[in-house]
This record gives sequence, C-alpha cells and structure tokens, in this order.
Amino acid sequence: MKILFINILLFALPLNILVSYPKNTYIRSHTATTTLRLLCECDIYTSNYDNDPEMKAVIENYNRQTSDRFKEYDERMEDKRQKCKEQCDKEIQKIVLKDKLEKELAQKFSTLATNMDTNDIPTCVCKKSLADKTEKFCLNCGLGIGSGVLQASSLLGGIGEVALDAWKTAALVTAEELAAEAGVAAGKDALIPEAIKAVIEGLEKAFPIQKLGFQKWKLFITERHYANAKLISDTINSQYTVKCPILKNVAGADMSVCDMIHNLGLVEGPDYVKITTDVAIESNVSKIITEGTSAASKVAEATAKNVTAKLTTQNTGAVNTTYASCQTSIIASIVAILVIVLVMVIIYLILRYRRKTKMKKKLQYIKLLKE
Repeated sequence: MKILFINILLFALPLNILVSYPKNTYIRSHTATTTLRLLCECDIYTSNYDNDPEMKAVIENYNRQTSDRFKEYDERMEDKRQKCKEQCDKEIQKIVLKDKLEKELAQKFSTLATNMDTNDIPTCVCKKSLADKTEKFCLNCGLGIGSGVLQASSLLGGIGEVALDAWKTAALVTAEELAAEAGVAAGKDALIPEAIKAVIEGLEKAFPIQKLGFQKWKLFITERHYANAKLISDTINSQYTVKCPILKNVAGADMSVCDMIHNLGLVEGPDYVKITTDVAIESNVSKIITEGTSAASKVAEATAKNVTAKLTTQNTGAVNTTYASCQTSIIASIVAILVIVLVMVIIYLILRYRRKTKMKKKLQYIKLLKE
C-alpha cells in the first residue's frame, strides 16, 4: 500500500495598495516593477523525501510489514471461511438426508407392522442414548443380582434349616438334662419330709408314748435326729422307765403302753428269752427308721420322676415353640427373598422385551436404509 506525501507550500502574495491623498498632491505614487512566479510554474507534487535514503528505508519497511500482516489476516480468514463452509455443508447434508429419509419412510410406512411417527427417526442409528445405557445396565444388574439372590436364598435357607435342626437337638438334650436335675433336686427335697413322716407314723403305732404324758415328742423327730435310732430309743426308754412304775401304783391307769414295751423284751422260741428293754426298743426303732426311709425313698423317686416328666414336657414344648417361630421366620425370609427375585425377574423380562422391540425397529431402519 502506497502512501502519498503532499508538501504544502506557503504562498506569499505581495499586494501594493496605492493610497492617494488629494490633499498631498505633491506625493507621487511609485509602482515597483517586480517579477512574479506563479504556482503553475513550480512542481507542487514533488516530495521533499525522494532523495532521502533513510526516509525511503522507513517507507519500504512499513510497506513490507503492512503487506505481511494483510497476508496473515487473509490466510486466517480463509481458514475460518473454509471451516464455516464445511460446517454449513454438513448441516445441509444432514437436513437433506433427513428430508430424504422422511420422504422414503413416509412412503413405506404401510409395509411396516409398527406404528411409527416421523419424529421417531433417529439422527444416528449407532448413537446410544442415556436411556439405552441405563436400560442395558438394569438388564445386566437384574440378571446378575436375580441369579445371585436366588442362589443365596437357597444356600441361606439350607444353612438356616441345618443350624436350626442342630439347635433343636441340642436344646432338647439340654432341656432333658435340666429336667432330670430338677427332678433329682425335687426328690431330695421330698425325701427328708417323707422319711420324718414315715418314722413318726411308725413310732405312733409301735410306741404310743403320748399316752405316758409325753405329748411333744413329735417335735423331737427333726431332720437332724429322725435317723438317730439310739437317741430316739433312749428317749422312749427314759419315758418308760420313769412313767410306768408310777402308773402301776395308780388305780385305773392305762398300762397298755407299759405292757407293750415290756413285751418287746420277750423273744419267741422254745422258751421265752427275755432281753433288756432298751435293746428291744432300739431294735424296733431301727426297724421303723429303715422302713420309713425306704418308703420315703420310693416317694422321693416317684416325685423326681413326676417332676422330671413335667419339666421335660414344659421344656420340650418351649423348645418346639421356639423352633416353630424360628422356622416361620426363616420361611418368611425365604418367601420375601423369592418375592424380590420374582419382581426383579419381571422387571428384567419387561426391559428385555422393550430392548427387543427397539432392536427390531433399528433393524427395520437399517433395512430401509440399505434399500
């Protein structure tokens, strides 16, 4: 690009103004004769820097840089124009292709078995939307989790049933053992009272010493002394020794107890052999204690059996009730898991059907495009 430098020349135009004064007639006007040079006689377009080498170098450098910048600008604009042109061409091709597909599919809709609208035509067949990706993920997730949950439910159900059966067996054994221990304890608790009761009844029949005035003798038969034959026999003998001689001197006194105790000392045989009264009393008391203890043992054994049977029934019923409740819980858990699996299978089938329908539509689109 060239720049023209114009030098502006200053023009000087001398004017001679002649002034005449009528009063001064003696003054003569003097007209100077001058040589005038007009502008047309000069080269007004001649630059003052044409002969300046430095100025010429500056002008040439400026012109070169300006030309380079304009070239770079033209190249950039050319690239942008090319890109815009390509983008416009692509958009135009898409619009043309879409219009063409719409026209072709609108003509062949009658041959398809599906109800489709022109808005259902995808811009790209291979493009997967977010819904398709989510559907595929749900299909894989439902299939994997469904099979896994089904196997886990069967495995957990089997393990729970085995563990529950083992617990029931152990609980029944423990219940029987606890019932047996409780029965033995109940038998021991019933043994001593029954033994005391049997000893008192035997002594009342053999030695009715209450007739001798010893009314509180039952209080002497306690848990500590009921099996002490020596102590009991000495007590009876002391009452017999003290009271019977006195009753002999009393008219009309009841001597049946004294006669009974006295006859204990006579031993049957070819000849009656008399033994001491205290030995005879002790022998009979020992016999009474043995019989009473034996009867009490039978009663205690029967009590232990009854208590054991009763507690065994109760404990077994409690174990069976707990087992039934646990079994019900396991069955309910398995049923809940199966219901969840069933729901997931239904969801899987629905999604699979939808996926097949979409794939069928896509195949029909591809077939039409190929045609």
